[in-house]
Amino acid sequence: MVDVTVDTATDLDTVERVLTQAFADDPVMLWIQPDARRHRMIFHTLLRNVHGPTATLELAVRDGATIGAAAWDPPGHTISAKGQVMSSLWFIRALGPRIGRGIVLEQTFMKRRPKEPHWYLGQLGAAAPGLGAGTALLEQRLSQIDAPAYLESSNERNLPLYERFGFRVTEEVVLPFDGPTVWLMYRPMP
Repeated sequence: MVDVTVDTATDLDTVERVLTQAFADDPVMLWIQPDARRHRMIFHTLLRNVHGPTATLELAVRDGATIGAAAWDPPGHTISAKGQVMSSLWFIRALGPRIGRGIVLEQTFMKRRPKEPHWYLGQLGAAAPGLGAGTALLEQRLSQIDAPAYLESSNERNLPLYERFGFRVTEEVVLPFDGPTVWLMYRPMP
């Protein structure tokens, strides 16, 4: 078995590509936009406008191939006014008539996020599941932070991975319009 290494990413196109591949069958992604041709535009918008320049982006690499990616927002992260305008325009383009679902998604989770400063794991995805990308990405970031961490898991099969790293489910949310369940998970300060 070859080890997985984690590197800080500056190549947004690579992170975007890996996350698009990793989330191809994600229940929330398919609920918000079933047209897979538009998924990359969603990640493009998230990485450039929502997470923005303060995000910590990391890639998991094995045998020279990128197999996973993560996007973390640091405590106190806010979206700039320009980022808000640009993300709105790009999300309208990416979601089309399903923009209402995007608004519901944002409103549902923003009010549930912890009030105290925390690291937010916006996305973690393995383009090649089962090779240790998720584990490596979590080990890397969680070993370096000194604040609580929070995430919203859109796939039940990922809960045991997060639980191994000290996250606990704080709430289960069923999205409207026959939407999927999302698990809100919190990891207190180590």
